[in-house]
Amino acid sequence: MGRNNFDGDKKASGRGSGTFKKTSGARGNSPSHKGNNSSLGKSSSEDSSPNARLKPSGSNKKGYRKTVNRDTFGAGSQAKGPQLATKTPAKPAKKGDDNSIRLNRYISNSGVCSRREADIFIAAGSIKVNGKAVVEMGYKVALSDVVSFDGVVLNPEKRAYILLNKPKDFDSSATDASQPKSALGLVANATKSKIKPVGRLDKSASGLLLFTNDGELQTKLTKPKNGFRKIYHATLSKSLKADDLEKVRKGIVLEDGPVRVHEISNIEGSPATEVGIEILSAKNNIIKRLFDHLGYELIKLDRVVYAGLTKKDLPRGQWRTLTEQEIINLKMIQ
Repeated sequence: MGRNNFDGDKKASGRGSGTFKKTSGARGNSPSHKGNNSSLGKSSSEDSSPNARLKPSGSNKKGYRKTVNRDTFGAGSQAKGPQLATKTPAKPAKKGDDNSIRLNRYISNSGVCSRREADIFIAAGSIKVNGKAVVEMGYKVALSDVVSFDGVVLNPEKRAYILLNKPKDFDSSATDASQPKSALGLVANATKSKIKPVGRLDKSASGLLLFTNDGELQTKLTKPKNGFRKIYHATLSKSLKADDLEKVRKGIVLEDGPVRVHEISNIEGSPATEVGIEILSAKNNIIKRLFDHLGYELIKLDRVVYAGLTKKDLPRGQWRTLTEQEIINLKMIQ
């Protein structure tokens, strides 16, 4: 966009009215004022009026410069006018200490709330570090520090929820990921958090196995009477008789109590030795024990649905992280 010619041969700079010229001491274009009639002709050293500190600085719509009172931002006893509030300095992280993180992130990782909400709780004095309330924004803590929220000690690890389609002969009870045929080893690269399986899936069985470090969810899903759905595809040593099928539907009582079976049926298009069974019980090896009681040998067992989670698009031996909605659904289980 070119400059407009408002004064004959004199060019305006585009900053409003006034003629500009280049001077040896100027940086860019500086205003040139002739005579003493212009209110902008005097320097700050020549103007002794009370408004000398409010000299124009920066252009506005009328071509004049915005005023800045430098004393407002001054420091020390010489400063005048309102001062900017100073924040309490954050706890400095030790050089090379990768274990120090901001307090709001620590709280967010624990699953209590978001970082923004954590700042609100910090400002309210609801967070304590090693027994002392901390209200500073940006405060840093070490992973070895004890952080509590309303008296509850927090776990700084970010919550992880990993769903594995476990192959047969992999041990879900192994705690060492480097151990051969360990189910934990199959999800070792899924997260840096220390996760463990929710319940167990027999070594000879295959199918869905959930791993997490959410202790509250683990406790909820392993309760004997939690009531969430688990569907299995079972292969028996012989065809399941109709009367035995009916016995299972009515309820079988084992030595440790009744077995809660929601539904059992033959699988369409499959041999009579294969059945689908939906069970609500969280007891260990419950399906194997159920068919042993009826005189059938369990040849193969595959868990195809677990608490609303399915094997869709999840090949055997592979894992995936749960979606946010899936996590919400799990936490709604009573």
